[in-house]
Amino acid sequence: MSETKRDYAVGRGKPPVHSRFKKGQSGNPRGPRPKNLPALLADALNEKVVATIDGERREITKREAVVKQLVNESAGANLRATKMLIDMLRDIEKKADPAPAEKNPFSPTDKEVVQQLIARLRRNMCNGCPFAAQRDDLEASPASAPAGEDAIADD
Repeated sequence: MSETKRDYAVGRGKPPVHSRFKKGQSGNPRGPRPKNLPALLADALNEKVVATIDGERREITKREAVVKQLVNESAGANLRATKMLIDMLRDIEKKADPAPAEKNPFSPTDKEVVQQLIARLRRNMCNGCPFAAQRDDLEASPASAPAGEDAIADD
């Protein structure tokens, strides 16, 4: 056969003879890209297995099976399993815990409103109270006031 005359028309699904795969040669000689360890681990843990739970056969992931076995071993007084479970729980709590909140969630305006409310309640409730005079005397002397009431005591 001559080079100018072909057996078929070149087109989709019909590559030219010179660009076809040679016999015994793979289409991708270097092979597929290798997966990294976290991807391999995630794929393996997400595979389904058949497990018998409470006498009932169910299809669960290997990840679920591992956790169930770890918890069951821990409940059965296996100290190594208990330590592993506690360590896992600590890691989860650290990741789930948001940043610690500020020590005092009230703004200065909030403190002022609370102080005014306390003053108003004391005026309204303690007008006829025999302890009102004693309380006024205690608030007048700052040395006798407890340390925790400094922030909310009205002046």
